[in-house]
Amino acid sequence: MDISSLKRLSAHTWEIPRRGKMRVPAIIHASEELLRAMDDKVAVQAANVATLPGIVGASHAMPDAHRGHGFPAGGVAAFDADAGGVVAVGGVGFDVACGIRCLHTGLRRDEVMTQQKALADKLYHQIPLSADRGGRLHLSPVETERMLRDGARWAVERGYGRHSDLERIEAQGCVAGAVPDSISAPAKLSQQEEMGTLGGGDHYLEVQAVSEVFDSAAAEVFGLHSGDVVVSIHCGSRGLGRQIGSEFLKQMAAAAPGFGIALPEPELACAPIRSALGEQYLGAMRAAANSALANRQVITHLVRQVFGELFAKSELPLLYDASHNTCQLETHVVNGVARQVYVHRRGASRAFGPGHEQVPAPLRAAGQPVMVGGSVGTGSYMLAGCDAIHPTAFASACHGAGRAVSRQRAMKMWKGREIIEALAARGILFKSPSLRGVSAEAPGAYRDLEAVVDAADAAGLARKVARLEPLICVKG
Repeated sequence: MDISSLKRLSAHTWEIPRRGKMRVPAIIHASEELLRAMDDKVAVQAANVATLPGIVGASHAMPDAHRGHGFPAGGVAAFDADAGGVVAVGGVGFDVACGIRCLHTGLRRDEVMTQQKALADKLYHQIPLSADRGGRLHLSPVETERMLRDGARWAVERGYGRHSDLERIEAQGCVAGAVPDSISAPAKLSQQEEMGTLGGGDHYLEVQAVSEVFDSAAAEVFGLHSGDVVVSIHCGSRGLGRQIGSEFLKQMAAAAPGFGIALPEPELACAPIRSALGEQYLGAMRAAANSALANRQVITHLVRQVFGELFAKSELPLLYDASHNTCQLETHVVNGVARQVYVHRRGASRAFGPGHEQVPAPLRAAGQPVMVGGSVGTGSYMLAGCDAIHPTAFASACHGAGRAVSRQRAMKMWKGREIIEALAARGILFKSPSLRGVSAEAPGAYRDLEAVVDAADAAGLARKVARLEPLICVKG
């Protein structure tokens, strides 16, 4: 990225000043090295978001930001419905409520390594990767409606998990305001077969060990100690979310002139929150979010079954579940005034700080857990929200390393078999049905995760708690 036109506010904060049709400035949170490595399109898209009606504060981009659909991936923006604010498909993304769930295992690294191959094989064969690769649930239309309305609660009520799980999920496992009737029949049909499946792309199920602790007090609250083993599940609303995003993007683009909205680019299509189309999208989006929460809940139940076959005493209680493709109504202080705003987080995690009332009581002293996934070769991080009173970027943080190379280019640059063998030499077992898929998700296709996390910490987005190294990774 050419940074000559950016104003440096601090070592890790850069501003694109208001110009042209921008209603607010755009802020990029990154080190200079990360910023220079970003695509110029990140700045263009962050500035474009700043032109949308009803935006407040600033348009933000996280340290892992890269080119997205309208919004940059890693983009955050808040809109006030009372000021004509809009809801944008690109600000949520096509995989609605894609997120990461982290489970304790109660096991230590050495214990798991004695059963590493058996565990990897069982997870690969017993966790459905897609509807045509082991999908077990076939929902009736009536059950689909209930799932879309009740989310993870629906799954728990049907024996997929425990009621105590709901306390550790955003919105207690059920996003209010879901309107299944706002979802088309084709979108619902896809989810009837895909519930409880992991999916492809960058989604994964990973067995990880805590390799380093940075904040011992927060780690103690989270129950993380060096050598502990956890399981992370990264997936979302599958084809349902994609179908909803595609359908509403077309509708919003066509309706924009009637709303008096001039779109800087078609993928930034949006609709006023207080419009029939805006309300319809929000209802569909919330139902898709419930589908994602239910999906991760069902997979959690299946993972617990696998561990139970090999480790009799392992119960796998839930640490936390957070989504990173969302639009949520929250209260934030903007220019000294508390306002209810619709916060879009496209590839960004919510990061409420210590003491925030929406953080589960057992975790509140440390702040909200923020799970940052990396590539299988680099590991992942657990962060915690920083400031509940004056949060940065509407209490948002990065969610991953951010792609440095497109999937198409990665498949030309790396061979899947060589990646699997190189990881095995490091003691990491990688299971996937697609060698091309392995190539697309090669460790080298992502940015330096440590640099991204360090920038998030230094920028005050979230603070480092622990690093997690992969032992087993399963991808669709």
